[in-house]
Formats: sequence, structure tokens, C-alpha cells
Amino acid sequence: MANKPAQDGTVTVAQNRKAHHDYVIEDCYEAGLALTGTEVKSLREGRASLAESFVNIDRRGEMWLEGANIPEYLNGTWNNHAPKRKRKLLLHAAEIAKLSRQTEAKGYTVVPLRLYFKGSYVKVEIALARGKKEFDKRQALREEQDKREALREMRYRNLRSRSID
Repeated sequence: MANKPAQDGTVTVAQNRKAHHDYVIEDCYEAGLALTGTEVKSLREGRASLAESFVNIDRRGEMWLEGANIPEYLNGTWNNHAPKRKRKLLLHAAEIAKLSRQTEAKGYTVVPLRLYFKGSYVKVEIALARGKKEFDKRQALREEQDKREALREMRYRNLRSRSID
């Protein structure tokens, strides 16, 4: 496996780091993912990207993960998978209906946050999110920078006070 298991027994394969920057996360859900054998083997090697991926809900009430890149399995044969194909998300019908109603509201969308193994199953953490405006993004960056500077200053003062004693 590529990564070490977390305390809850999950092994993260890929994260969508930009999602927290671009969206305000409202609600999180855990969804299963319908995959082929070579996709699972490729994920076990830790090869995946959620950078340009998104979740789509079709008219039949099914959710699909689109744009996620799971590269071809290196030792695969002629029946290897397509790297950027649509992959079906496995959720309860009530959850899909709830997410569908909420995404019809203004400014809401469903974004994938991370792809991970939970035991032997591949799961996707998806979130109901609202897009941030440009000034919200700048303000969040400014707040993070202020926190970092405050911690740095506190660390510096603690080191100085120890050296004086």
C-alpha cells in the first residue's frame, strides 16, 4: 500500500486539496465506488488524482464521479480500464434524492474530497458545497497567514524566554 493506515483503518489514496479553497463545505457523505479490477489494483499502488473531478446526478437518480484520473494498471492486459471514465457512486436512494434537491438550490454543488480504502472497499468522501467568492478566498488565505505568523512569533518568544532562564 502507498500510505499508512489512519487510526480509523482508512488508507487515503487521493485528496482534492483545492476543494476546501474553492468551496465552503456544508455536509459530507461517504459513498462507495463501482470499479473494475485493474482500477482497484492501480489504486492499491496509490495512483489517482481528484484534481479536476466532479460529481454529476443524472435524470435516473444515479450519481457519477467524472473526471477522476485513475491511471491504467501497469501490469494490466488488453482489458485495462480507461483512466478518466465515468464511475458510479453507490449511495442510498434517499441520500441521492436529498443531494439532488439541495444542488438545485442556488450555488450548491457536490464535490469529491478524498478517495480512500476502508478495509478492502474503495470509498469516496463527497461533500455538499457552496462556491466561495474571490474575496472570501483572499480573506481565508489572509487568516491562515495571520495564524501562521502568530504561531511563529509565539514559538520565537518561547525560545527566547528559555534561553534567558
